Amino acid sequence: MKHLVSRREFLKAGSLLTAGLLIPGLADSAPKARPLRYKIAVVDLMILKRQKLGALPLTKEIGADGVELDMGGLGQRETFDNQLAKPEIRQQFLDKARELGLEICSLAMTGFYAQSFATRPTYQRMVQDCFDTMQLMNVKVAFLPLGTQGDLVRNPELRPAIVERLKVVGRMAQKAGVVVGIETALDARGEVELLREIGSKHIQIYFNFSNPLKAGRDLHEELKILGRKRICQMHCTDEDGVWLEHNTRLDMRRVKQTLAEMNWQGWLVIERSRDANDARNVRRNFGANAAYLKSIFQAG
Repeated sequence: MKHLVSRREFLKAGSLLTAGLLIPGLADSAPKARPLRYKIAVVDLMILKRQKLGALPLTKEIGADGVELDMGGLGQRETFDNQLAKPEIRQQFLDKARELGLEICSLAMTGFYAQSFATRPTYQRMVQDCFDTMQLMNVKVAFLPLGTQGDLVRNPELRPAIVERLKVVGRMAQKAGVVVGIETALDARGEVELLREIGSKHIQIYFNFSNPLKAGRDLHEELKILGRKRICQMHCTDEDGVWLEHNTRLDMRRVKQTLAEMNWQGWLVIERSRDANDARNVRRNFGANAAYLKSIFQAG
């Protein structure tokens, strides 16, 4: 009899467990998908503090979580005018970032906006200098714009040289344990094909929202075509004119939904979207945009 009661209790417990799996609220202990995380950064060059220690307290004042630091000017030098190569200056940046609770999300080689990545004879030294600095500062993403001289839409004849050089950079990045995010003038399908040609997981796309918007392409479709694994980081702004919250061609809540559908998370970096009537008011412009992005991407 004692054995029979025990069996009945066992069967009753089993039926309750089964019911718990069917009734909402009784199965809350089941594993849930982790929410996607987004962090907001600003560009030191665009807040007028290129490689200046003051970029860090200003970033904190703006309300961002981190900063993209520039590698310095290029001009006709053999490599960047990189103050972060100096141990004492680099340590000041690291110490100040730690003190303020900020992160350095990426290093930018913006010198290539106006200089030719396809023809500069010392490109490997420039890129290696960036990688060396990244390793010393524990930064995992480099930004490499192909710029006006590397525009593959207007200058398709440069493609073989650029692809060959990016293959080299990809091998260098793999050795350094970093990722290089390139910005091109191609549409998303063109970038997918370019990445296939390069053939390195260490070369990805640094997506800039303003590029498809300026060209009249569908921002959300472009993101989906590229997909989660091809995008390392994003410049999450548009051309200057109005703040993000007033931009009628950029629906940031829909962007968040698109990124969620892609399962993409990471750094959203504020580059522009300044008020055209007050473009040099850094605190006002970047503070407003940072607050707006946080209200959408970090709410709840």
